[in-house]
Amino acid sequence: MPQASAGTSAPAPQKSGGLNQPLSKEEQAQVAKLKARDTEVRAHEQAHKNVGGQYAGAISYDYQKGPDGRSYAVGGEVPIDASEIAGDPEATIEKMRIVKAAALAPAEPSAQDRKVAALADAQMMKAQAELNTQRTEGADPNSPENMLSGDLNQKLAEMRETAREEREAGAGNQAQGVVAPFDLMAYAQGVYASTTPATPATPL
Repeated sequence: MPQASAGTSAPAPQKSGGLNQPLSKEEQAQVAKLKARDTEVRAHEQAHKNVGGQYAGAISYDYQKGPDGRSYAVGGEVPIDASEIAGDPEATIEKMRIVKAAALAPAEPSAQDRKVAALADAQMMKAQAELNTQRTEGADPNSPENMLSGDLNQKLAEMRETAREEREAGAGNQAQGVVAPFDLMAYAQGVYASTTPATPATPL
């Protein structure tokens, strides 16, 4: 069975447009460097694209022609939509989480990538403040949570008043002006149970 020669090696890269003119060692080293850079750039930009999803645009590359006549990617960018979603701070927060993750997706984020991540953080903080304001201004006083809170405050005041009256009347040393946590918790559970509809059990 024929055996391959141990000395067989891949042919040296040829110069562009040349007639079987091999590259010099310096040119071969340059090509190897360009190939490595091309791989790095493409992986970097693809990481942005994959994580950015619907908010990431098309990848564009900057190319450099090597001594072998081929073009290699030496830079690139992925446009990403980092604008807020008007009137919906909750959706903005979720969007900015994706934007930040996309910016920091590559193994070695660039300075520009970190700036975009910082911008996303700022947008998230702004949206969170808007969301808190909306929740405060638009809180329903008849919601179970607010009803519970109001009832607890009222009950707490009543308990303290009762304790004060008992103390003044010399009813003993049991009332010390502090509501027993167990009693208050039991009352809270009772109020919540009466204001919250039962939910079906979820099978495990």
